[in-house]
Amino acid sequence: MSPRFAWATSPLAADPRAPGAKKGRMITAVEVLHVLVSVLLIGAVLLQGGENVDITAAFGGVSQAAFGPRGAVTLLAKMTWVLGAIFIATSVTLAVYASKHTSRSVLENAPVKTAPVIPGPAKK
Repeated sequence: MSPRFAWATSPLAADPRAPGAKKGRMITAVEVLHVLVSVLLIGAVLLQGGENVDITAAFGGVSQAAFGPRGAVTLLAKMTWVLGAIFIATSVTLAVYASKHTSRSVLENAPVKTAPVIPGPAKK
């Protein structure tokens, strides 16, 4: 067996109870949740109307909606707050995970190319 495929026969590779396996699945679940919440949050914000949707507010007039009592909070507004809180929690979780599990950059191992030497003018 070649050493290139030694990972496939490792007893830890197939064991889902291995310490690294569960953490990898958990962070993947957080990433999937983060992307899903991001898309839902964008949709919720785009579906909401502005605060001053009155035509008089667009032309600089005084709108009673701007200074009057606020209406009841809609389900869409509550959903936006919840999605925003989940988005912040997953963002902080992913940032902490990334700071603790740093990997080296691919560019650190890149070969360094030097500039070719251009000969100067010939001396007479």
